[in-house]
Amino acid sequence: MTLGDMGAHVIKVERPGHGDETRHWGPPFDERGEAAYFLSVNRNKRSIALDLAREADAAVVHGLIAGADVVVENYLPGALARRGFDPDAILAAHPSLIWCTIGGFADDPSRPGYDLVVQAEEGWMSVTGDVDGAPMKHAMALVDVMAGKDAAIAICAALAARARSTQPLPAGERRLVIHLDRSARAALVNVAQNALVTGRPARRWGNAHANLVPYQAFEAADGWFVIAAGSDAQFVACARALGLGALAADARFASNAGRLAHRAEVTGAIAARVRTGTATQWVDRLTTAHVPCGLVRSVEQALEGTGASALTGVPPAVPGAVRLPPARLDEHAAELRASGWAAFGA
Repeated sequence: MTLGDMGAHVIKVERPGHGDETRHWGPPFDERGEAAYFLSVNRNKRSIALDLAREADAAVVHGLIAGADVVVENYLPGALARRGFDPDAILAAHPSLIWCTIGGFADDPSRPGYDLVVQAEEGWMSVTGDVDGAPMKHAMALVDVMAGKDAAIAICAALAARARSTQPLPAGERRLVIHLDRSARAALVNVAQNALVTGRPARRWGNAHANLVPYQAFEAADGWFVIAAGSDAQFVACARALGLGALAADARFASNAGRLAHRAEVTGAIAARVRTGTATQWVDRLTTAHVPCGLVRSVEQALEGTGASALTGVPPAVPGAVRLPPARLDEHAAELRASGWAAFGA
């Protein structure tokens, strides 16, 4: 969908009758019977349902591949080859084609990859949730999202390399493999580096931050807001804006390292202070003082005024546009069977 948002022509090949599994991941379903989950990630694509075991349908797929710049698939190893679609053979036959496989586990490619399992095995759940609570997954399927973005980046890089080269790229440079577990592991960033540098296990911090103080949620008289003081100057401005001049003047708290050492004292003083006013009052004061902060809003509030649609989802994060709503299963079969890529006018 990211590539489609940026203008790519995308054909989604699905199983006849059932289609993409996420079409059935509901409720909620819209008035057309499509699952909200499916709608969230399938705009800007055309759909055709093809059975790779049927000779006529396989021929259609081979024809689409022949005219494609990129193939993206997430079959388990060997599954496509058994159906007559060996990636290495296809890359050899089509020297400009880029092939991207999205898999689950780099060290055991035969395992199906699901976001929750990867969050569990790659350490995410161990550092998410309340400090003394149970392991917790993220509300969004962020491993899937990260892997999708990694795939889009890798594909764009391969396309750029192809465009710069005066000779066909070697097949190895056109064969891209993205694994959910590697994307998840890379996304551990500072949490992983903390553990590597200190030799100590990473831990949960709830709504606080492992490396910055104050950088967390606080409860005001009427609700929650966050303070994200990322520098010593911002901390001083924060303390003064909250009327905590003594905190700003205390030499123990002049550096972030000092504030980390006295985390409970710093955050305790702020927590007690902000309970005396409303979240909006504190955010207004902090904003005036140029301290990063914000109200904790609901999803519905976050979407207000953004142009988000019950049909096409949240607007693109990349430069691009919504050109097509999520397709019904096999919606574009007639034109694609008849014309292939020419159906796009390309």
